[in-house]
Amino acid sequence: MTASLPRSAREVRLAATPGGLPRQEHFAVVETALPRPGAGEVLVRNRHFVVFPGLRTLIGGETDGLPLPPLRSGDPLFGPAVGEVVAAPADSPLRPGDTVVHLLGWREYALVPGARCTPVDDTLPDAVAHLSPGSAAYGALTRLAEVRTGDTVLVTGAAGAVGSLAGQIARLLGARRVIGSTGSPEKADRLIAELGYDAVVLRGAGPLTAQLAEAAPEGIDVLLDTVAGDHLVAAIDAARQGARFALVGALAGQMSPDRAGGSAPVEIDAFRFLVKGISMRGYSGVDHPDVEQEWIGRFGAWLRSGEIVFPHTRIAGIDRAPLALQEMIEGRHFGAVVVDV
Repeated sequence: MTASLPRSAREVRLAATPGGLPRQEHFAVVETALPRPGAGEVLVRNRHFVVFPGLRTLIGGETDGLPLPPLRSGDPLFGPAVGEVVAAPADSPLRPGDTVVHLLGWREYALVPGARCTPVDDTLPDAVAHLSPGSAAYGALTRLAEVRTGDTVLVTGAAGAVGSLAGQIARLLGARRVIGSTGSPEKADRLIAELGYDAVVLRGAGPLTAQLAEAAPEGIDVLLDTVAGDHLVAAIDAARQGARFALVGALAGQMSPDRAGGSAPVEIDAFRFLVKGISMRGYSGVDHPDVEQEWIGRFGAWLRSGEIVFPHTRIAGIDRAPLALQEMIEGRHFGAVVVDV
């Protein structure tokens, strides 16, 4: 440890397990003693971390089949973060000053096993872009749906962290027409004006099936679904013969106040599925270990050329992180939500 480091630091903990959707009052920002790195560990000063929907499931405790543990009352929150190594053992390949990505966000300083830190180089023009969940959209569109030149692509939850990149990626992969769904007119306007969507269907503005029939009169070839629920039902009606569906999220169930975040039941027309020859697969990054590096390379090149943007909302200060999570659940932000520590 160096003399310049503080004796204590703050972290966000789950103060009480909510009965429904988590709100600001269910969390506490607490002061803790600054940890000292042991063998194989490094101390990282976090600069930024991302607020992600999966926390809702971890807080709800329905984590069967997930690679992450549930969050119990008193536990510190965690998630993807970018930070600077400030202390490391002499035999560590990481040195003070290195920028790394790891999974112990939601705190000012993180004690992280060195093997679980990924050093950041200059492939991306801004280190914050490493907090983008774009690899899920890229992997689903290239490995599962296999977007082809001329395709019509529907992205549900298009103003979210994944969706706001998915439409741009689909276009770069050759899609002719890209349609999104969202829940507010303001977001719909931004999707068209800023991200190049051709049309947007609006939740709450009438039946999604009718809106989608108008937006894609010839049907859709690809679905990139982050929502499920009635969005998935409408997509089946709009599907062309042989349509490819890739599921990367289920926010309709995950963000329901009547569920615990680990289920999203939906009634679909299996007969339509059969007749139209629709394929549907769920995307998991662990099944495609080659995607992350490929995505980072292409993302960096696209960012530098201006062919893609990383839509995100910046929140200043760890004290505002619990409110940022509540606002993300309420759908108040556009793109990813990043806290600047």
